[in-house]
Amino acid sequence: MRAHLRRLIAALHVTAIMAGAAALLVTVATGPASAATPQGRVVVIGVPGLLWSDLSEHETPNLWRLAGQGGAASMSTRAVPPEGLSITCPIAGWLTVSAGQRAGVPYVTGGPTGCGLPQAPVAAADGSATVPGWAAMAAYQQTGSFKARIGLLATSVAAAGGKVAAIGPGAALAAADTTGRVAKYAAAQDQLPDLSPYSLVVAEADDIARAWVEGRQADRRGSITAADAVVGRILSRVPSGSTVLVAGISDASPEAHLHVAIAVGGPYRHGLLTASSTRQDGLVTITDLTATVLHRLGVPVPDGVVGREWANDGEAPAGVAETASQLADADLASQVLKQVREPFFIALVVIQLLFYGLAAAVVRRYRRMLTAIQVVGVISGAVPIATFLAQLVPWWGFAHPMPALVLTIAGFAGAVAGLAFAGPWRAAVLGPLTVVAGISSLALLIDVMTGSRLQVNAVTGYEPVTGGRFYGFGNIAFAVYAIGTILALAGVAQATRPTIWARAGVISYGLLAIFADGWPGWGADFGGVPAFVLGFAVFVLMILGRRVSIVRLALIAAAGLVLIMGIAIVDWLRPAESRTHLGEFVQQVIDGDAGAVVGRKLGAMLHTLTNLPLTILSLVAIAFLFLVLARPSRWGAAALSLAYGQAPALRAGLFGAFTTGLAGFVINDSGIAIPAMGLTVAIPLTLAASVRALQLTRPDGALAPDSSPPTRREPPSAPAAPTGSPAT
Repeated sequence: MRAHLRRLIAALHVTAIMAGAAALLVTVATGPASAATPQGRVVVIGVPGLLWSDLSEHETPNLWRLAGQGGAASMSTRAVPPEGLSITCPIAGWLTVSAGQRAGVPYVTGGPTGCGLPQAPVAAADGSATVPGWAAMAAYQQTGSFKARIGLLATSVAAAGGKVAAIGPGAALAAADTTGRVAKYAAAQDQLPDLSPYSLVVAEADDIARAWVEGRQADRRGSITAADAVVGRILSRVPSGSTVLVAGISDASPEAHLHVAIAVGGPYRHGLLTASSTRQDGLVTITDLTATVLHRLGVPVPDGVVGREWANDGEAPAGVAETASQLADADLASQVLKQVREPFFIALVVIQLLFYGLAAAVVRRYRRMLTAIQVVGVISGAVPIATFLAQLVPWWGFAHPMPALVLTIAGFAGAVAGLAFAGPWRAAVLGPLTVVAGISSLALLIDVMTGSRLQVNAVTGYEPVTGGRFYGFGNIAFAVYAIGTILALAGVAQATRPTIWARAGVISYGLLAIFADGWPGWGADFGGVPAFVLGFAVFVLMILGRRVSIVRLALIAAAGLVLIMGIAIVDWLRPAESRTHLGEFVQQVIDGDAGAVVGRKLGAMLHTLTNLPLTILSLVAIAFLFLVLARPSRWGAAALSLAYGQAPALRAGLFGAFTTGLAGFVINDSGIAIPAMGLTVAIPLTLAASVRALQLTRPDGALAPDSSPPTRREPPSAPAAPTGSPAT
């Protein structure tokens, strides 16, 4: 016991040293940014509601020409939606540009949309203006979790010696300083003919949003043409050498969309825009617009601006039509995903529950149907990874996307299951399990190492419109990846001799998988690493025959936290524009904002318990394991005990997987979704292994010598009990 205490004290000392080093680095590295004189000129033209599908060569010639000259991308305009809505209102979009952080406005009653239009500023004799209701809007931001500081953009430019002008009421929201004052304001573009004195000009073409808010949806095509004409008149006054940024600032429909982003001038050429905030070619965010303005002017980006500068790194199709079509297709995928996600998960839960009911009857009574149940179990365990592989096929473009999605997922699940039964490993208890779990691990590992493209708009991935995550491991992908990794390594450990080299190989891949999950350049998963470390450590201890004690679990959990905080600090030490959300969390700790972030995520985690289908699926899956597989059948043997006896590594894999799922549920904001999807991998594959163990056992309980699996087995004379202590 004293040795355990010494180890715990040593771990706490290491943690304290790291915290002290971080504090020292904070003291040295932080401080007020030095002022820099603005360089060049940036003109921001906001067109709330503008979609890539709105552009055409004849109806929007000015925007069409810009798209052919500069970089282009779809823009996620996610801000803080009013209560009861899931869209970004025009005012919220403009305020988000002003703050460089998600901002919001209350629901507007009495109108057809719940959104309002910006009020005209109160003009002064010196050409300045004041935004009405600014103090109330600023106070409203502090009631939410993002704490946006509106006015930050204009204040930063003015503090560096730059001049700011606004054309239009919406633009005034983005160009106002923290007091709500706009240094130079014009109600229309013809009232400000000379833009050359200004470092930053913000202008708006609000025809699309105005038509929508006023209930004139039928006039959308006309409002698009009118907005393009306004853009053309603004462009005619832009001095040469300026950088022009065009952005669909907000939604202008009942559904949230991806919007237009175009950058012309300066470093921008024809191609696809990206940003380190998304790491996806052709995809940027509205908060990136603020950071891009400041970077193009050479003004230091202040704390509170969370976006990243637009970069022109992606290759676009040669023609404007092809570029616009490609980006419009990305928005279509997001729209279709929103329609199919809920029915897909409901169908998945229902099918899983029916399958568990059928399997319970077969395992306990109908020996002749065991092969069919084994095959269906392997296919079912392959469904989670198939939901990501389905992104290799553009299913959203079919006339009936839901059937296309189901058939695509079923096709990939069948292909993975086919590989699981294609070789001699199919005879082993853990053979098919190892193949399916291994593909689940490797496919997602390769995906995050190459840009996370399989998760974008996947039915179990993340959708750019929502803007919660754009790269790395989403929480559901983490569950499939981590639990797939542990189960696959259990199969490998079972199939290989227990030599030091074999164990070193298993442990090395597990450590690589954990590193990939947390590394900012790949998985960038803050909450997943401690859960993964804990589950993997339980698996390794049991494989090595070591006791799993409370003290060891506490030390392992502390090591996981130290590991992810170390990664986060390394990420924080990079330049601000290169950080991921791991480094940003360190900055939030420094700024004293971490409590709000943790509180928001904790609330989101607890809220997931109200997701009845996933909660029921988790409970039924665990009940199936312990009430069906772990209890004797009519033949007198418990299928799970037989599987443990013939493949002891399965027990270590299951305990490790369950530990990861439980810890992931507690730590991550997706809550119940992590164990639910993890069990969707683990339980069907465990069922398949248990069924195979039954097949290899004669009705009298002895192993059938003519059908023994070609894997290393330990004698089944003393199978480990499925319940009780996880100690070996």
